[in-house]
Amino acid sequence: MRIAIIHDWLVDSGGAEKVLAEFINIFPQADIYSTVDYLSNDQRKTILKGKDVTTTFIQNLPRSKSYKKYFPLMPVAIANLDLSKYELVISCSSSVAKGVITGPDQVHICYCHSPMRYAWDLQHQYLKESGLVHGLKGFLAKLMLHRMRQWDVTSSFGVDYFIANSNFIARRVKKVYRRDAEVIYPNVAVEDFNLVEKKSDYYFTCSRMVPYKKIDLIVESFASMPDKKLVVIGDGPDMDKIKSKSAANVELLGYQSFSVLKDKMANAKAFVFAAEEDFGIVPVEAQACGTPVIAFGKGGALETVKENISGVFFNEQATHSLIEAVGRFETMTFDAREIRAHAEGFSTARFRKQVEDFVSVKLGSK
Repeated sequence: MRIAIIHDWLVDSGGAEKVLAEFINIFPQADIYSTVDYLSNDQRKTILKGKDVTTTFIQNLPRSKSYKKYFPLMPVAIANLDLSKYELVISCSSSVAKGVITGPDQVHICYCHSPMRYAWDLQHQYLKESGLVHGLKGFLAKLMLHRMRQWDVTSSFGVDYFIANSNFIARRVKKVYRRDAEVIYPNVAVEDFNLVEKKSDYYFTCSRMVPYKKIDLIVESFASMPDKKLVVIGDGPDMDKIKSKSAANVELLGYQSFSVLKDKMANAKAFVFAAEEDFGIVPVEAQACGTPVIAFGKGGALETVKENISGVFFNEQATHSLIEAVGRFETMTFDAREIRAHAEGFSTARFRKQVEDFVSVKLGSK
């Protein structure tokens, strides 16, 4: 069978790219498409398995590494990809990939990480964080997002079947596109993480330092708890802001190798997670180490963390709420083996079987 897999953009190695890599493992004959491709050689080996990528005209525009500035052109770029020779098209989309054009004899399955968050329910947060609330630039940004919402809905008509990466996203798909989506949780390589039952006396978090990850909230909260140590791994645009809120009990390690990250995660007494994520692979990785999670109780974390079994929740993205949760956590005991068993329910083998079964059923019914 001729299969095409299209990804929004290939610029980093995150959770969405781990899902893409597994789709390539499941369908090794597939051809890969993306708006742009700027993966490093190592990332290409890990994610793409040495495959070439067909990109859009945006790849050849001036300074296209700053791909987000060409966002208004992406619907046109996606629509100009000729996928007419394929029988099955799989879009891995949180933005524009699902906008590819397919015909009546082709099957288009969209694995939806989310409808465009910044154009829909998180628009106001995005505009505020980007400094685009007022003025001419703010007006133009709002106009662009309005048009993108219109395109986003229209382009959803071309998808035959939606898969959502969580029940949270399935509800968002229903709200935005008025479509049902089957939930298949992303693949988590739980086998890459070692169970550690005897934990050290520190808390841990890791992330790219961007506003919605709320690492500043975590650091500020622990700075107010000088008797509790926090170790932080990650780098990004918010690093200076986060450093300004740090204290002697907070260790900012910046970027570290995967082996260092795994070691710190496995030995931590708890992993702290303050973002509202669509799914959130990293908290599951922590649980694969037998490490309990202290998570913001919204979004995908509600589906990946079992309260009082593999972690605890806090209800507000505010220091007082996180501090209260840490205090509650310290009165509790957790079974590392039980936490690990819970994480194994999100394994790569489970993902592979669910995807293969879904595709088989949908192709058989076409």
